[in-house]
Amino acid sequence: MRNWVFGSAFVSGFVLMVLEMLGGRIIAPWFGGDVYVWGSIIAVFMLALSLGYWLGGQWSLQRASLQRYGGLFWAIGLLMLPVIYVADPIMAAIFDRCEDPRYGSLIASIALFLLPSIVMGMVSPYSVRLLTQAKESSGASAGNLYFISTLGSALGSLVTSFYLVAWLEVNQILLTAIGVLFVNGTILIALNKRFPVL
Repeated sequence: MRNWVFGSAFVSGFVLMVLEMLGGRIIAPWFGGDVYVWGSIIAVFMLALSLGYWLGGQWSLQRASLQRYGGLFWAIGLLMLPVIYVADPIMAAIFDRCEDPRYGSLIASIALFLLPSIVMGMVSPYSVRLLTQAKESSGASAGNLYFISTLGSALGSLVTSFYLVAWLEVNQILLTAIGVLFVNGTILIALNKRFPVL
């Protein structure tokens, strides 16, 4: 089970940065690409992750299982779909009411990225719960997990900015990332009976 949890944490970290790196491209046509736009995007992701860490820790205390863990990945994928299909109408509505790029980009970031980022934040504490079978190993498990998750985020940033945006359109990248989340979640759900959580 450990390898599946570590691999899933890597996937979550990778997709998180794919979404964050593409956030600037999604918002730029409406509010530009200045530093306050990136400040809004980063702030929303950080606040969402902090809330997700707390929620994930609470949720992991209630009947932790690979099935519920896999459900997190399905939820992330579903919450990312509006970024593809309704981003333009959402940003047009925000732009009509708030042309100031500072606050407009902040509101747009909240509307598009807050919910999927919260659920992505839930993955890390839930992963720690699945990996921790004894108190003596909890520190090592958390350290290994955050190493792998952060490595996924670093690679997600580099692969997206160096390669994916040159090869694919934004929506194609997002659809691929969502597909990976769905496949990962489905595998975890299928493994639920094989690896019960103590």
